[in-house]
Amino acid sequence: MTAITAKPRGRYFEDFEIGQEFVSPARTVTSTDIVNFACLTGDFNEVHTNFEYCKTTPFGEPIAHGPLVYGIMGGLQYASGVNDGTLIGLLQIDAWRMLGPVKHGDTIRLVSKVVEKKETSKPDRGVVSFQRQCVKQDGSVVQEMKATLMYKRRPKG
Repeated sequence: MTAITAKPRGRYFEDFEIGQEFVSPARTVTSTDIVNFACLTGDFNEVHTNFEYCKTTPFGEPIAHGPLVYGIMGGLQYASGVNDGTLIGLLQIDAWRMLGPVKHGDTIRLVSKVVEKKETSKPDRGVVSFQRQCVKQDGSVVQEMKATLMYKRRPKG
């Protein structure tokens, strides 16, 4: 019996070009996501979990945790196929900024633009940096950051 090995659908280091932009599929954030994240992390801050308290805030209702939105952004990048089978790892996040709230019912997507690309001393990998933006259904940017990731290089032969 012969094993069938699927080729990665992700992009290799060589496939990225400075200025290239990727837009992920969209995903709607729900109250269940917010409550599940609070339970997972133990972060029950009232701005995320207490409807009555939130009526006294500028948001009017519970908002998603910043790291929850960040995590969803990672899932959206995976859903785009860019990382599938070619990503080695996340190296760093710089200038992570929360610019607006994400609430139950907001639909978000990830827009990633390649801003840097460099080879490493190892011939099987390279580093790519993206300017990432989390964009809501109304076009507003709610989070942004520079993400630096390591990718496999295209196999020779």
